[in-house]
Amino acid sequence: MSWKDTRATRLFTIDLPIVLGPFGGLSSVELAATVSEAGGLGSYGLYGYDAERIAATARDLREATGKPFALNLWLPIEGEEPPTADPGQFAAYVDILRPYFELVGVEPPAQPDAYLPDLQEQIQAAIEARPAVLSFVFGVPSGAVIEQARRNGIVVVGTATTVDEAVALDAGGVDAIVATGMEAGGHRVSFLRAPEDSLVGTMALVPQVVDAVSVPVIAAGGISDGRGVAAALALGADAVQIGSAFLATRQSAISPAHLAAMRGPGAGHTVLTRALSGRLARGIPNRIIAELADPSVHAPFPIQNWLTGKFRPAAAAQGIPGLMSLWAGQSTPLIREDDARKLVDNIVESVDATLGRLGQT
Repeated sequence: MSWKDTRATRLFTIDLPIVLGPFGGLSSVELAATVSEAGGLGSYGLYGYDAERIAATARDLREATGKPFALNLWLPIEGEEPPTADPGQFAAYVDILRPYFELVGVEPPAQPDAYLPDLQEQIQAAIEARPAVLSFVFGVPSGAVIEQARRNGIVVVGTATTVDEAVALDAGGVDAIVATGMEAGGHRVSFLRAPEDSLVGTMALVPQVVDAVSVPVIAAGGISDGRGVAAALALGADAVQIGSAFLATRQSAISPAHLAAMRGPGAGHTVLTRALSGRLARGIPNRIIAELADPSVHAPFPIQNWLTGKFRPAAAAQGIPGLMSLWAGQSTPLIREDDARKLVDNIVESVDATLGRLGQT
């Protein structure tokens, strides 16, 4: 049987077991469509999108490709109290970040009524958009959501950083599970224990998850080329999810300053930080991470993410990487290709060659 024919490719009705990582804030219609057109599963992160914007994004994706694509949503972590901040607390959070607002010439914002769109409205809009796949991070979607998705012909995918999380997702009824190792860039999407206590490497995590669940497993974290894909498949994965390598292509929404950081020598050493969003995430170290190293100065998520999100776009536009979220995974130094379609083609060629050397197909 060909390595391209797996439970995941059959479930998603795609040609290649390659899934684009959903970038919250850095997704682009062009990149998602390019990956889907190349035979993989393009993904689009909907973090912070309201229902109207979700519907518009889905329309744009459908116009760009007739192939299957995935939409991704963040769930609230069960047991995590919704953040509140009285005006005095909010002002204190702003004061900590005030030097960064001043540096980019942005006026600090007033306290909002809400920091995120209503989750139920997001879910409803995503289901009404009828993507081939609806994926979730930071928790287990409810049985009602899974049932509604299935009634609309949508495959539901959950994301785990530990075996226990994978088992919970399997028991919750998802159709497939992304097993994401600590090497992955961006946010650590742990939900049963603190992410600092859930740092399992991809090589160790994937086979354990494969053994523990009944549904297809998608390996993620530290995979950027065909060698990584072949290794993940050898560990029992049914597909791979690739983030940083696609993020560094011209089709993504990455800024020139972020791209330069990913291509530069600093990409060889990534760190885990809460400084940018209030939740643990992996990226290239920079000024703001160093200056806000003390956890006591971080506002809780999503307040910290909302506040830094008011000056990060200006920093990107002005080419100031020190004030940006330079998300990147540990395999970033392996990135060579700057075109998403060529990246997919190179991965296929490399997997074929790797498996050929091993006497497989």
